[in-house]
Amino acid sequence: MRREDLSDLSVFVVVVEEGSFTRAAVRLGVSQSAVSHTIRRLEDSLGFRLLNRSTRSISATDSGEKLLSTLRPGLSQIEARIEELRSIRDTPSGLVRITTSRDVAHRYLWPVVTGLVRDYPEMQIEINTNSRVVDLAEGRFDAAIRLSESVGPDLIAVPIGPEMTMAAVGAPKYFRTRGEPQHPSDLSEHDCITMRFGADTAPYDWEFEKDGQEIVRKVSGPLIFNDGDMLIRAAREGYGLAYVLLSEVQDDIDAGRLRRVLADWCPPFDGYKLCYSSRRQMSSALRLLIDRLRYHGA
Repeated sequence: MRREDLSDLSVFVVVVEEGSFTRAAVRLGVSQSAVSHTIRRLEDSLGFRLLNRSTRSISATDSGEKLLSTLRPGLSQIEARIEELRSIRDTPSGLVRITTSRDVAHRYLWPVVTGLVRDYPEMQIEINTNSRVVDLAEGRFDAAIRLSESVGPDLIAVPIGPEMTMAAVGAPKYFRTRGEPQHPSDLSEHDCITMRFGADTAPYDWEFEKDGQEIVRKVSGPLIFNDGDMLIRAAREGYGLAYVLLSEVQDDIDAGRLRRVLADWCPPFDGYKLCYSSRRQMSSALRLLIDRLRYHGA
């Protein structure tokens, strides 16, 4: 067997494990087209089909499953030995600079970072909290944690959390005087507390979707913030409606301080991802941080 066939076989294993060319590409740090090309080349070389492909999922054929059962033990042993050698020769060290929002830093980064700096005293991690999207190269950051819509085409993105959901919320006393919106178009009749992520950007437009229909509303109201905590506080005190992540206000909803509206117009979407440049060599410290943050699903 040719040397390149061994590399292609490892790509095949990752595709089956992830059930998606896209997720396999993220895990491997290559483009989706490169993964698709590798699988086609491997199938041509072997002379039989390895994968069943559909619009929703990818699975191994009977022949693919038999090959997979042969490959996995050997590849697992190789990966274990490589990690063993890496831990001996390449102890994670040096500075890793990350930019993200304050809420994400508390929710995702802090539990992992505290363990890393304890276990690897030669590592140093700098966390920059900023509500606006910062250019990694310009800010000399090694990585950022962002939602998918803010991940540039030249960045590799690794999921670090589950799907998320937006929530339009207001205080009960606000709804007693203003009523509840039944449709996104009703928001023009309501005070909406908005978020401006950068000094030179417009306030965030509220996006809704239901049964394939997408609606983007330019809303307005008495207050504009660049801080999520202040925005939620203003909604809690009855100054208008807020549009935030459900996870940020779930406790307020459960306690009755806030009431959710338009829930059927807020479907779940991809969660946060750690992204880094595809053109920059990855340090052992950044690799370790990514491995610790990587989300593997429920």
